[in-house]
Amino acid sequence: MLLCRVTGSVISTRKNEKLTGSRFLIVEPLNSGAAKFVAVDNIGAGVGETVLVVEGSSARVACGGNDIPVDAAVVGIIDEGTSV
Repeated sequence: MLLCRVTGSVISTRKNEKLTGSRFLIVEPLNSGAAKFVAVDNIGAGVGETVLVVEGSSARVACGGNDIPVDAAVVGIIDEGTSV
């Protein structure tokens, strides 16, 4: 699971039929210095929000099944955090 900031969105007019109705967000990992990537958003996150993102088979399950062509999905919006 990655902690990321939403930096933008992607508009796709043509996509796999199993992704119809899905939003795509550009997210940037906060603590790893990794490059930005695209994640499917089914929970309504917005630009500037901090989100939890899962990758791989966890992302497919979060989007509704193993046959959905997804590699990253937003699974939570962080309202408030504390550091330890």
